[in-house]
Amino acid sequence: MKIYTKPELIAALRAIHERGWIENTTRSSNHGAIGNLLEDLLEITENNLPLPNSGEWELKTWRRKSTALLTLFHIEPSPTALKFVSAMLLPSYGWAHREAGGRYSEHEMSFRQTIYATRYSDRGFKVVLDDAARMVKISFNAEQVSPRHADWLESVRVRAGLGELNPQPYWGYDDLGYKAGSKLKNVFLIGADRRTQTDPLTGLKREFFHYNHCLMLSQFNAAHFIQLLADGAIYIDFDARSGHNHGTKFRLRQNRLPELYEQIVEVF
Repeated sequence: MKIYTKPELIAALRAIHERGWIENTTRSSNHGAIGNLLEDLLEITENNLPLPNSGEWELKTWRRKSTALLTLFHIEPSPTALKFVSAMLLPSYGWAHREAGGRYSEHEMSFRQTIYATRYSDRGFKVVLDDAARMVKISFNAEQVSPRHADWLESVRVRAGLGELNPQPYWGYDDLGYKAGSKLKNVFLIGADRRTQTDPLTGLKREFFHYNHCLMLSQFNAAHFIQLLADGAIYIDFDARSGHNHGTKFRLRQNRLPELYEQIVEVF
C-alpha cells in the first residue's frame, strides 16, 4: 500500500481531480464504486489513509447528486446487556419478514426501519432527545401509527401493550460523542459526479466519475452531532430479523457531514 504525507495526498487528489472524467473499469457499479475506484487510483486499501505524523484520517466519498445516507457508525442502545433490539423490539414490536415462508421460516420476524427526531415513523417510533438526562431515547406512540398498520398495532397491543416503551432504549450524549469522535476524527470528504455512456460496439454501459469536490474536515464537535440529531438530520437505522441483527446504525445525509466539524478546508 502506498504511503503519503499529507501534502503528497493533497497533490495526488488534485491530480485525480484534474484528470476529469475517469472510467470505472476495476469494480462493479454500486454505491461504493466511487470510493473503490478512488482507493485504486491512490493505491490504498479500505478507506484508512497512511499519513505519517498527521494523526488518523479517513477517506469518505459521496455521489454529489445522490440522496443516499452515509453510515457514521454502529452502536447498540443502552443498557447493552439487555440486547434491546433482539430481546425487546423484535419480539414485541416486530412484524412478519417479507420473505417469511420463503427464504426464511414462516415465523421469521423483522424490525427494520429508519427513524429520526422531527416526526414519527408510520409505525409510531421517533427519536427523542432528553437534554436534562443527556440521553437520546427511542419513543413509541400508538396514536401515531398509520391506519395501514392496524393489524400490526393490534398484535403489539397483545404482545406488549400500547403504552410507551418500558424501559426505553437510549444512548448517552457522552457515549455518542465519544463513539462519533473516535470514528470521525479527521476526514477527507471527496465528492464526485457520475455519468454513463453506451459503448457503440458492445452496447454495454460504461461508467465514469469526476472527482470535483474535496474538503479536509477536522476538530469533530460532539455538540454539533447532538444538534443534528435534534434537527432530524441524523437518522437511527434498525435492521434486525429473527435470525440476525445487522446492527443499529447512525446515518447522515452525505452533504451534511461538514457540519460536524470545527475546521473545514477546501482542497478543490
